[in-house]
Amino acid sequence: MNAFKKINTDQAPAAIGPYSQGFIANGTFYASGQIPIDPATGELVAGGIAEQTEQVMKNVDAILKEAGLMPDRVVKTTCYLTSMEHFAAFNEVYAAYFEPHHHFPARSCIAVKELPKGALVEVEILGLV
Repeated sequence: MNAFKKINTDQAPAAIGPYSQGFIANGTFYASGQIPIDPATGELVAGGIAEQTEQVMKNVDAILKEAGLMPDRVVKTTCYLTSMEHFAAFNEVYAAYFEPHHHFPARSCIAVKELPKGALVEVEILGLV
């Protein structure tokens, strides 16, 4: 069966461009990168990398829940940081999100020059339904 379903929730930030929050296609879940936007205000959260990573993971979690998935279904993440100086603090918050599930997906972590809205971090996920 070729299942194709758009995932959209108001518990995560609305798209700020021509993209969707996520899709399920043929048993695979694809989510767009999440930046630290508070869905209630539409604004970047205050604080540094720890606070921003916490919001990003809340946004990721909201999209997973809308898809009917738990974090242990995530098989790959791609993480973007505006500076590798944030790597240790990012890892601490990121690990705390996956730790309760005893599951750490495969991951790439890349330093980039800048991210939308001046964010310090962005995380995208790929999972299995």
